[in-house]
Amino acid sequence: MDRTDVNWRGYWPAAPTPFGTDGAFDEEAWTSLLGNYADQGVHGVLVNGSTGEWFSQSRQERERVAATAVAAVAGRFPVVVGVSAYTPGEAASLARHAAGIGADGVLATPPPYVHPTADELLAFYTEVSRATDLPFMVYNWPRGVAVDMAADQGLVHRLCDLENVVAFKDSTGDWTRMLATVESVGDRVRVFGSFLHRRGLAILGGLGGDGNIDGGGLGAPYAVPAYEAVFDGDMARAAEWTDRYATLSSALITPEYNGRIASPISQLKAAMAMLGQPGGTVRPPLLPVTSAEDLERVREALVGAGLLSPGGVR
Repeated sequence: MDRTDVNWRGYWPAAPTPFGTDGAFDEEAWTSLLGNYADQGVHGVLVNGSTGEWFSQSRQERERVAATAVAAVAGRFPVVVGVSAYTPGEAASLARHAAGIGADGVLATPPPYVHPTADELLAFYTEVSRATDLPFMVYNWPRGVAVDMAADQGLVHRLCDLENVVAFKDSTGDWTRMLATVESVGDRVRVFGSFLHRRGLAILGGLGGDGNIDGGGLGAPYAVPAYEAVFDGDMARAAEWTDRYATLSSALITPEYNGRIASPISQLKAAMAMLGQPGGTVRPPLLPVTSAEDLERVREALVGAGLLSPGGVR
């Protein structure tokens, strides 16, 4: 397989998994959120990624979340299931479940906490990507796993040579390293990175790149039309939309993917609640945003981006 075997591109939310105040998975809210994404015209969705809080779910819950998503989306856009785990055996088993429910692809970060070497990473991804015939996306997520694969382009090349790897999600936090990924493997695999700003548009219009996978999808009202404009070759119109997206993103997230107000998922779910979106709350070890000061900062970010009126009306 290579990039031509999938149509993955554009703006994808990394969907948050809704939990109720009692901590239970809220399947009704989950189905509603996926319908929301369809209404917004997103180009794909990642479920059970970091934003989906896979780390606080049981194996049975991860399977239920994934199966519900595939059924709810019903082929309207690609559903890629996160199968990140501490061992290749567990990740491969989750990948086989994803294949069995009809997912469009799977994704995995390096094993968290372990800090594996390049050879260990290659062995991990070889086993997990070969577990099924599904298209596979490698996810470089140094904030979460303490390994920046983009720093080792030799490793990136070897990973993208694996038979089922068709995409590379590069959330390095180092923009020049992300550009090196686009330049070195973008002709073979789809590259998702940080493109929703004017510098990113210049890269999309020249060097390459395929899309953004964005925690939560708050920016969909701006990012979806931005990518549609890119697809149409109208970079001036795309720039207008990316400017609006960048206003929101920069108010909430640092270039290193840290939250400016609270943990990124906690502030995301607080923002979704203000917008009337079915995001639910977070599970421990994360804590919900509760202080009046922090909630006001989240509200100001939404107002500044034009998603919420100063009076709090959407």
